[in-house]
Amino acid sequence: MGIVGNLAPQQRQSFDSQGFIVIESFASTQEIEAMRKRMDELLQDFDPTTTASIFSTKNQLKLTNEYFYESAEKISFFFEEKAFDDNGNLKQSKELSINKVGHALHEIDQVFKEFSCSEKVSSLLFSLGYKRPVIMQSMYIFKQPGIGGEVTPHQDNAFLYTEPKTCTGLWLALEDATVVNGCLWAIPESQKNGLVRRFIRGEDGVFFDRPSQSYDQKDFVPIEVKAGSLVVIHGDLIHQSFENQSSNSRHAYSLHVIDTDGCKWAEDNWIRRKVEPEPLYTS
Repeated sequence: MGIVGNLAPQQRQSFDSQGFIVIESFASTQEIEAMRKRMDELLQDFDPTTTASIFSTKNQLKLTNEYFYESAEKISFFFEEKAFDDNGNLKQSKELSINKVGHALHEIDQVFKEFSCSEKVSSLLFSLGYKRPVIMQSMYIFKQPGIGGEVTPHQDNAFLYTEPKTCTGLWLALEDATVVNGCLWAIPESQKNGLVRRFIRGEDGVFFDRPSQSYDQKDFVPIEVKAGSLVVIHGDLIHQSFENQSSNSRHAYSLHVIDTDGCKWAEDNWIRRKVEPEPLYTS
């Protein structure tokens, strides 16, 4: 295919050392506008009465399990925990109630597929040493004004585990992300300490195999970025985001990639696909 890596040696060195890098202006204004416009269209066509699925990194409730599982190969809609009143009714419009849309935007929707499978994404993964990369999930994340939920400290390898571990997160800011509206925070170099726990799918649902560790918030650094910037996240990096308590949203598009060359996908991962995903390239 003739792929050439697009990371400078210093960038690769910084990624290996810190566990993340920021690539400014990775997406163009046109690409951002196209994805945001397309998501507006998808939301307009979505009937919220068809599901009351709530996304939470704290507890994936049983009522959402089947919808959650099936989302691996579909475009599914997940509400914020604080979107409903005591009677189960939305407190605001559906457009301001959705937490995220996932997990197969990159496969099913042409606009998101065009960015996800672009040459620049492949070149980035080639720079990181991927031989046969596969996008396992994609998410459009809203971080709604006032109710955008907290994402607790976690590692991406916990959710998308391979042997050896190969998950990398690509987090694209579609709006400016600040400490006020819920930007990412990370513990630099925490990827060097290895994987803390795993998110496993068992007979009775999904669960973490170990309790959550406690972290000193002083160890986290904010990753404030402008729209169009890409945050590349090592699979073992501890990262989080806080609630959005501002009046501005913080839209982002996130991809999680694994390698399928010499790597084994864990059978107890939450994603169990009926159709094998196509690799972005084979080197």
